[in-house]
Amino acid sequence: MLALRDLTRTIFASRGGVAASAHTVLANIFLLCFYVGTGIITARVLGPSGRGEQAAIVVWPQAVAYTLTLGLPSALLYNLKRFPAQAAQLFPAALLLGTMMGLLATIAGVIFIPLWLNEYPPEAVRLAQWLMLLAPLVLLHLMFIAALQAREEFSLYNASRYFVPFAALLAVALLALVQSLTPLSASLAYLLPEVPIFLWLLIRLWRSYHPVWQGLSTAFKRLTSYGLRSYGVDVLALAVPLLDRALVAGLLAPSIMGLYVVAVSTARILDVFQSAAVSVLFPKASGRPVEEVLTLTGRAAKASTTLTAVAAIGLALLGPWAISLVYGKEFLGAVAVFRILLMELVLAGTIWVLAQAFMAIGKPGIVTVLQVIGVGLTIPLLLVMVPRYGLEGAGLAILIPTAVRFVLVLLSFPLILKVRPPRFWPKYADLRELFSKK
Repeated sequence: MLALRDLTRTIFASRGGVAASAHTVLANIFLLCFYVGTGIITARVLGPSGRGEQAAIVVWPQAVAYTLTLGLPSALLYNLKRFPAQAAQLFPAALLLGTMMGLLATIAGVIFIPLWLNEYPPEAVRLAQWLMLLAPLVLLHLMFIAALQAREEFSLYNASRYFVPFAALLAVALLALVQSLTPLSASLAYLLPEVPIFLWLLIRLWRSYHPVWQGLSTAFKRLTSYGLRSYGVDVLALAVPLLDRALVAGLLAPSIMGLYVVAVSTARILDVFQSAAVSVLFPKASGRPVEEVLTLTGRAAKASTTLTAVAAIGLALLGPWAISLVYGKEFLGAVAVFRILLMELVLAGTIWVLAQAFMAIGKPGIVTVLQVIGVGLTIPLLLVMVPRYGLEGAGLAILIPTAVRFVLVLLSFPLILKVRPPRFWPKYADLRELFSKK
């Protein structure tokens, strides 16, 4: 017990990558509890049909905004680390570009939503359109997160992530207690907490960076140059996990959509390890020599993939019992697609960790080209396989492109960087190094 206590103190007292990763893993676990709690209450009260309708409403502001990032969050983080003396110009330039793309996302969503959600109630479609006004806030929130990561303020970064899901959980619980939880009210509870956290981060970072509005042309060039090259990687990490729900919403009845959302939400439990690794890896590796970047990436890939794979096996075995216990027997139809999505998440998380090597050494365009080839398969596969095979078709339509991306990223290491891809199973030396005081 004393050894475990000393080890814990060593990790959390450090300001290095291990401590930051540990903090972020704990933050992800808290966030997971908030998300799962909110999902359980919503599913239990609304049932499969109501849960599917609510999911179809809330997915659009994030899905459309994430599709139109232009790679700006990654570009801001990289350039703030690479050119810290220009932070006062880079930050406002990112705000202007993000606002412009957010407004474009709003217009695109308002036009497209009624065309796609034609099987949903008119009031649900109208609310989904109104909520597109939050798209600029969603996109700018990504910029704020990138700025916090660039400053390596991981504690503040993690704290800022708590508010929205925690407030949503409280709001959903209160609405359920007063018997006012509907697909429409639940949608508002999910998204409106984005507003106060956006305002708080804006004020906090404005005071930190002291934006200068003169001489922004160089900042615009740096952000767009890197951003356009990393655009595909950002879409892979942010938009693709939501894009499938946006597309499936128009292909399945609300009740079947509810099963799919429960399967996705439960499988996303696995994301806790790999998302934590990525949150720390990119800001820690950016600006370092190539050899150090590859070492850090390999270490993160081994640890996160091993933990995720072990957890996936356990969830696959316990899936039917867990879904029945947590969500109710009416959601047992989600078990098969849930197991498919577990496999997809292990591969997708590993891809995203490995991609950080290319991002950190300033070669995001290589990964973007490779990833777009795989991502381009997703939309046609969903359109073909969901109508034909239903829920399982949706899962396979996500798994197949992810497997293609996985192979392409592995091949890019020897073809582009002239090195072998990292191993995904840790040795004793890796574990000893992980828990060292460095």
